[in-house]
Amino acid sequence: MTTITAVIRNGRVEPDQPLDLPEGTVLQITVPGEPATEAADETQRALAEMDRMQPLQMTDAELAAWEADRHARREREKGHFLGRAEKLRGMWE
Repeated sequence: MTTITAVIRNGRVEPDQPLDLPEGTVLQITVPGEPATEAADETQRALAEMDRMQPLQMTDAELAAWEADRHARREREKGHFLGRAEKLRGMWE
């Protein structure tokens, strides 16, 4: 697919540059929607989806397990930090 930039003048489409197309070529022109309207619509859809979500509720045991996992992951990442930093340093030398 090729993108052509054009301007509407007096109800006609006038391309910015001459087109290398055979005479009589039929083109399909898609006019982009209004960005602000599309963004507002998408925001409304996202908010409606969030309203349908149930709140996350954990039992004390689930919360403790989640916190323990986070702590273990953080310690594992700290343990690998220097090795990863050295590897990155070697890539830039």
